[in-house]
Amino acid sequence: MSLTSEQLFEKSLKLVPGGVHSPVRSFKGLHTTPRFIKSAKGAYITDEENKTYVDFCMSFGPMILGHQDQEVKENIIRALDNGWTYGACEKYSLELAEFIINKISFIEQIRFVNSGTEAVMTAVRLARGYTGKNKIVKFNGCYHGHLDAMLIKAGSGLAGTAEASTKGITQEIASNTLICELGDLESVKEIFALHGNDIAAIFIEPLPANNGLLVQDHAFLQGLRDICTKHNSLLVFDEVISGFRIGFGGMAEQTGIHPDIVTYGKIIGGGMPVGAVAGKTEIMSQLAPAGPVYQAGTLSGNPVAMIAGLTSLKKLTPTAYTTLETQTKKIATLFKEWGMGHGFSDYNILTHGSLFWAVPSNEKFTNIKHIPSNLNERFHELFKVFLNKGIYLAPNAWEVGFVSLAHDDKVVEDIKNKLWN
Repeated sequence: MSLTSEQLFEKSLKLVPGGVHSPVRSFKGLHTTPRFIKSAKGAYITDEENKTYVDFCMSFGPMILGHQDQEVKENIIRALDNGWTYGACEKYSLELAEFIINKISFIEQIRFVNSGTEAVMTAVRLARGYTGKNKIVKFNGCYHGHLDAMLIKAGSGLAGTAEASTKGITQEIASNTLICELGDLESVKEIFALHGNDIAAIFIEPLPANNGLLVQDHAFLQGLRDICTKHNSLLVFDEVISGFRIGFGGMAEQTGIHPDIVTYGKIIGGGMPVGAVAGKTEIMSQLAPAGPVYQAGTLSGNPVAMIAGLTSLKKLTPTAYTTLETQTKKIATLFKEWGMGHGFSDYNILTHGSLFWAVPSNEKFTNIKHIPSNLNERFHELFKVFLNKGIYLAPNAWEVGFVSLAHDDKVVEDIKNKLWN
């Protein structure tokens, strides 16, 4: 007899810190036990008690085709017949690199790593190595992985002051990360007036989607581009979420604003652990062994992951992106209509491309400071209702929802039946 999710979590608490291998999976504050998933197919996941849910977490974004896409699966199986890691040069990473470079105009070279966090870590070191400067600028409300330089929050006092947002980060490291507020171009100019000679780069999610869905004005993003150009600093777009999701070229393509460095993750690996850092050859050639900025990885360019990523990206046509946006709007409308008559009339479902975010407000947000104070409280209620009805949202109020190509009209009809029955 198999163990229930509750029993598995009890066991996990004894073996794993907090019972999970990534904090957001813990269902903290949700007053229910994390569901242990045993299988996934298309738009659905099934837990150890054999309850099936429509999945809007989609492994926090990578599964843009849906779970177990048949073509990706077949190519992974074929790849396994040749071995699954070599620690040596292979052609598969070249095929993926060439495919991406040929389709994204501002990228000339790319280095594959194993996660979005690792990609950002590499980008920080690369920006410093290329410019010879020490400080970086990031924005309150943007998440760039769990590297020390990025787990920094705004400190008290003047614009730009910072302090560590977790134990284990020294004040010296925190002092080299300067914090600004999203949308506040004047504060960025102020920081550059004070520290411009020592700022290596501005890092930003051009579509912040880790602390709600905070769509930025084009003029703000263009302003960052102009400031970096003026001060000989680099503009780094963290497109770990938005890359290959908002369009093949991500927000850089959608806005027409080209970063000096871009970081990718999630979709680029087709569900396998892949990240990447990319940019012009002049900058990328600073990475070892071509240049003096060291970076390495035992499993980087893993052949199975490269094939999974390439197969997935080839299926992301302009028609696919149109379908994703259409289905996302249908689902958002459905959630909104249901909420109006079932105790969640204060909720709005914000969308951008194939992302959505449920928030108890009719405002549109560009800054984390304006998000309603009752977000967590209201989300806990919504999450519980949806979970009981067989709809699985990411288990955190600040996380966005992800729609895949598997969320077709048949699935939309199933959602409708789950909500109203």
